Amino acid sequence: MLREYSWDMTGYNSKSVPSTPDGGITRYMAERIFQLEPEPPTVENINDYILSALREKDLKYFSFFLHHYEQQLNKRIRSFLCTDGSDQYDPERFLDIKLSCREAMLQKLPDYVPEKGAKYATYIYPFIRDAMLRFRMGEEQWSVSSLTSYKMLRTMAWLYHNTKDAADEFAKKYDCDLALAEEYLKVVRGIRNQQPFFVTAQDEDGEETGEDVTRDDSWNYADILWDGIQAEKVRKAFDKLNYREQTLLEKRLAICMTCGRVGSWKDRPTFEELAVMFEGSSASGAERAYRKAAEHLTLLLVENGGVHAVRLKQKSKTKRKKKIATAVYEYQADCDGEWGEIVFDFENGTGSIVRLADWDTMIFNVFAQQAIRYLLNCENEKLPKETMFAFEMCE
Repeated sequence: MLREYSWDMTGYNSKSVPSTPDGGITRYMAERIFQLEPEPPTVENINDYILSALREKDLKYFSFFLHHYEQQLNKRIRSFLCTDGSDQYDPERFLDIKLSCREAMLQKLPDYVPEKGAKYATYIYPFIRDAMLRFRMGEEQWSVSSLTSYKMLRTMAWLYHNTKDAADEFAKKYDCDLALAEEYLKVVRGIRNQQPFFVTAQDEDGEETGEDVTRDDSWNYADILWDGIQAEKVRKAFDKLNYREQTLLEKRLAICMTCGRVGSWKDRPTFEELAVMFEGSSASGAERAYRKAAEHLTLLLVENGGVHAVRLKQKSKTKRKKKIATAVYEYQADCDGEWGEIVFDFENGTGSIVRLADWDTMIFNVFAQQAIRYLLNCENEKLPKETMFAFEMCE
């Protein structure tokens, strides 16, 4: 039905285009990809753009709607990705999800009937949610026949983690035989041992969203350890840690480092409980010990080729209106050798390499580019003074 529509954006340009040396996408760009310049013509209500698009069969009005709706769409996607409060995500994945949502919004545009009383933003919400779930379904390490089955499995996963009798609750919810519920439970149990952190959360109206709620705020080592890195290298590095370090990591990550089995993060010990376990002085002391253990494991993985890592150290900064406008960071490749230097302009979302660190690649500047991407994706208020992060080198 969209064949009847034109989409002529002559006179309008996107405000946000890739400008980093490797053409990569930063979070700033990903969250502003639908912004236009000049500004679209002013209307009393952004739903008027949709009405114009339907009336004139012209999708430029749909682009005008996206210009204003993008902030709300970003919020929905962030909520989908970061239910646990973590503000870190891959901007390229974020943009892929957003474009999937836009595709769903476009496909459903001709079916929108304004006379029914709902604004387009309200009408399109369930289709946006389905688009996000469908995207995640395509990423999973397992597959199902349909989005409906996927939602039902997510529901069962939530019930499995949050109720005493998941099969019985599932049967009541879907008014199905207990035998069918048991089959879904059997599938979920099998997936749980393959798919790390298969936990779901409920949204405000009580419906399962299918959102992961298990990422750690700062050190997402379970993903690093068991998703894409040879387990043998992990085990060898882990075996070199002392007992206290091993226990801190296993308890806090709710993961068995021997087999990779993941437990429920709902029941993992808090830092207060870890402090008591190790007779620590405080929760903050246990947290520092945990982070040191994670850093030690990272260094061991760097040594055996399991991961690469970048150390970052803030050298100087300037503020404007209580926010960091520019900053100079030193960086170290694989935690060894002479430090390099990068200048950041956070207002414009750019990073410029002043000096390469030892071991950084001369052509692609892999470590510097990882550092630039990492810091540009940080919230301004949470820019670290000193940190280290790990990554896998793309072949």
